Amino acid sequence: MGEIKIGVAGWDYKDWNGIVYPPAMKKPERLEYLSQFFDVIEINTSFYGHIRPASAQEWSRMVAGNPRFTFTAKLNRAFTHSPLAVTQPTSAETIRPNPNDERDAKAGLDALMQEGKLGALLVQFPISFKNTDANRQYLEKLVGTFKQYPLVLEVRHETWNTEEMLAWLTENRVGMCNIDQPLLGRAVRPSEHTTSPIGYVRLHGRNYEQWFTAEKPHDRYNYLYKQQELEKWKPRIENVAEKAKVTFAIANNHYQGKAAVNALQLKHLLSRQPKVPAPESLVEHYPVLKSFAKPD
Repeated sequence: MGEIKIGVAGWDYKDWNGIVYPPAMKKPERLEYLSQFFDVIEINTSFYGHIRPASAQEWSRMVAGNPRFTFTAKLNRAFTHSPLAVTQPTSAETIRPNPNDERDAKAGLDALMQEGKLGALLVQFPISFKNTDANRQYLEKLVGTFKQYPLVLEVRHETWNTEEMLAWLTENRVGMCNIDQPLLGRAVRPSEHTTSPIGYVRLHGRNYEQWFTAEKPHDRYNYLYKQQELEKWKPRIENVAEKAKVTFAIANNHYQGKAAVNALQLKHLLSRQPKVPAPESLVEHYPVLKSFAKPD
């Protein structure tokens, strides 16, 4: 079995103060603190704005205390979403990166690579991006543009879950992201695909009520997984890891620190430790942690 690294998507959330982080902790200290408990953090700010090389270097310095630690990063939305994605379906015809986006995206990613801290680049498309001839051609071109990075593809529409697509990903050494999400419409179902040396799992939560109708973007991620729900993901993650060199399992249900709770829960399920270290303030806020985590 390959290495399994468990962590969360993002770390700079206002509603984590006093829950994940001690109330008096200063903002620059948070990344280093979180890296004591997790071996991977998915950079989500790269989706909204390109990573500055200086930031990549600073983040790498902050996590140096954990030699196992790796970042993954989301590719900027200019390459994967329509600029009007809230009201307009995303497709090859509606995605419009500007002339500088490739240069700016690669500058930050190259800096992370040079620091030895880029475990994967996640290419995430919305559910409106379906498996059509034009969209496949766009995806092939995009993979060619960013092929120097360890790529993982996340697609959410079930039309992509075909043997032909999996074979293409394997041939091009692109990982397939296995996701947990509300199963609405033709949403892709949970899977355990491994199509490259990188395995990837993302848990988005199951907030059916607000997944497409949330008033605020973070509301859709207001979901705390139950023990039995995560137990079903344990064998899937292990099956992915049996074929991959390294597998990243990321909790994205970040509302009020719930991702940190479930990531620690997964860490406990997948390890032989009787209890895993956890932020003291998180244990106080979520008593469910007391059975498998120790405040540190």
